[in-house]
Amino acid sequence: KINMKGSHDMEEKCLLDFNAKKGFICDMDGVIYHGNKILPGVVEFIQWLQAENKRFLFLTNNSGYTPKELHQKLARMGLDVSEDHFYTSALATAAFLKEQAPGCSVFAIGEAGLLNALYDADITMNEVNPDYVVVGEGRTYSMETLTKATNLVMGGAKLIGANSDVSGPIENGIAPACRALTAPIEMATGTRAYFCGKPNPLMMRTGLRLLGCHSGEAVMIGDRVDTDVISGMESGMSTVLVLSGVSTPETLKEYAYRPTIVLNGVGDIVATAHSYVVGH
Repeated sequence: KINMKGSHDMEEKCLLDFNAKKGFICDMDGVIYHGNKILPGVVEFIQWLQAENKRFLFLTNNSGYTPKELHQKLARMGLDVSEDHFYTSALATAAFLKEQAPGCSVFAIGEAGLLNALYDADITMNEVNPDYVVVGEGRTYSMETLTKATNLVMGGAKLIGANSDVSGPIENGIAPACRALTAPIEMATGTRAYFCGKPNPLMMRTGLRLLGCHSGEAVMIGDRVDTDVISGMESGMSTVLVLSGVSTPETLKEYAYRPTIVLNGVGDIVATAHSYVVGH
C-alpha cells in the first residue's frame, strides 16, 4: 500500500507500472493546460517522459490549432515539445477525407488547424456544391455559416464533424465544442454527422502507429470519460482519467465502464512511477 496525499485508489494504481509502458498518448485541454494556463505537475511529467525516453504523443480533439501552433503554445508556457509530438482531430479528419474521397471539396467551418490540414491533404474549399460540410471549433461559427452549412447538407453534401466533444474546459468555465456546434445542422437537416476525432478508433490507431507501439504497451491519458477513456479502453490501452479538466469523481457514476486508474493530474503519474520502483 502506498501512501500519497490526495490520490485516488492507490492500491489499484500499484497494479499499473508506468515505468514498463513504452508509449503515452495524452490529451491536452484539461490535462496539460486550461486556456493559456499550464496545469500543476505538467513540467515534471514532460521532463519524466523525456528523461525516461518514453514515446509520447499529444492527441487532441481541438481542431483549431496546427501542430506548429501547439508547439508554440507550449513553448510560451516554457515547455519544449517538437511538432512531431502532436496529432489533432483536424489531421484525422483530413486523412479520413483523403482516404474516402481523394480530391474532394468541402465547405469548412473552423480555424487554421482544420483549414491547413484540409489543404495539405489536397482538399479544396467550395461554397457552392461541396462534397462535404466539415465542422470544427472556431470563431468563424456564426448564424450565417450555420445557415450556409445547413442548406448545403440539404442539397446533398455529407456532414462531417472534426470531433464529438460537446464542451471543452477554458480558464473560467467551459466552451461549446464541435459536437454541440454540429448539432443544429443535424437537427435542422435530419442528417447525422460522422465524427473523426476521439473516440473514433481510426484516430487512436493512427496515434499508436505514430508512436510505433502496440496497444498493450501504451497508456491513454485524458480528462474525459466519454472520449479519452473509452477510446483508450476500446483500443486495448491502459487508461488514466485525470481530474484536472472536466471530470470529477462523480462523473464516473454516469458510465458503465471506468478507467484503469484515476489521478488528480499528470504529475501523479511521475510520483506513482517513482513509488512503484521504491515499492518493488
